[in-house]
Amino acid sequence: MPTRHRPNASTVYLAVEAAGGVLATLFGTVFSVYLIVEGGLSPFRLLILGTVLELSILVFEVPTGVLADVVSRRLSVIVGMAIIGVGFTLTGAVPVFAWLVVGSLLWGLGETFVSGAYQAWITDEVGEEAATQLYVRGAQAWQAGALAGIPLAVAFGAIDLGLPLIASGVGHLVLALALVVAMPEEHFHRAPDGERKRLSGTFRDGVREVRSGHVLMLVLIVAALHGMATEGFDRLSQLHLLEGTSFPAVGQLGLVVWFGVIEAVSLILAIIAAEILKRRADLASHAGITRVLAWIDGALVVSVVVFAFAGAFWLALGLFWTVAFLREIREPVFTAWLNRGLDPATRATVNSFAGQMDAVGQIGGGPTMGAVSVWFGVPAAIAVGGLLRAPAMALYARALRRGEPPGEAPDVEVPPHIEITGMPNPE
Repeated sequence: MPTRHRPNASTVYLAVEAAGGVLATLFGTVFSVYLIVEGGLSPFRLLILGTVLELSILVFEVPTGVLADVVSRRLSVIVGMAIIGVGFTLTGAVPVFAWLVVGSLLWGLGETFVSGAYQAWITDEVGEEAATQLYVRGAQAWQAGALAGIPLAVAFGAIDLGLPLIASGVGHLVLALALVVAMPEEHFHRAPDGERKRLSGTFRDGVREVRSGHVLMLVLIVAALHGMATEGFDRLSQLHLLEGTSFPAVGQLGLVVWFGVIEAVSLILAIIAAEILKRRADLASHAGITRVLAWIDGALVVSVVVFAFAGAFWLALGLFWTVAFLREIREPVFTAWLNRGLDPATRATVNSFAGQMDAVGQIGGGPTMGAVSVWFGVPAAIAVGGLLRAPAMALYARALRRGEPPGEAPDVEVPPHIEITGMPNPE
């Protein structure tokens, strides 16, 4: 079909965001329960599965990014959606550990095709100024879709716990086919040979900036600690709610209904956190941002450790939601801290370094927490994961002593992506 007959890029972007919200919560609401109940995965295997996902993203992120920049962003997004669809469908259809590993590998590979290419595509098509406004509308569309996806997940999960995962996988495949027909790409131009050769130079400049920036090195270490600390909680928190507390039943649909409620409240807290940041956050100074992050991370250490040993269901659930809320507030504040004083020419590269450090932390944290869970139990693994964040307190103190980094702080918007704590999240 000729490009001129396709819907405009803004309409496609908003439709994909809404559909993505539905498909994300359709998959994520019962994913952990499915792995525990249908897959029979031990704590160690739950953590190894998360490590496989992160390792897949770490390995494939760069080559798939090159494909998007050199060949086609539209093609990259479509291929990624299709691969995610296959991975999700396989995961829901075959609850055997070996095939779950394959599903996670495909999930991670698909995410690397979509990540970066999707945002670059819409920015190319509508321009930077229009894209900034569109991100906010896209976040709202995603949130509306996510809320709609939760009752669907509960309804499908009541029939079979694997059915929501299969439905999400098939939905991604259908979305990929729809994008073949509907997704425009009118403003993408392949980078000239000279520009491609300069990519390695940009990478070297980014490395040089990190090595020369005293505070920036601390930021990246904090990113790695965050990745290590979150891995245990993300993979084991729902198992702890299931096995470490007296989980109340709701009629005949106990687990499925409860996890639907848990994810719905987590999403609502994420929306509230984003609104609080828009209205109240002062990200104007290095010292102010650093102190806010120190308070948030300190509260996360306490909340996660107490959650690990909470035997009462309502106390554990309240702490679970507290962690979700704190992490939602933390994300944009950390983004502001990372981006202060960066050279615009290397900003994207340095942000990629931070993402990779987070992934490296998760890859290292997964097996570590898995070993702790085998030797000392799930509560100990969650608690150790929470304590891994504690060294960041010393790094924040050191950053305050070193003072304001050079350059001007950029305007930082609340990121359009909403993370639901406890759900499988590849980022």
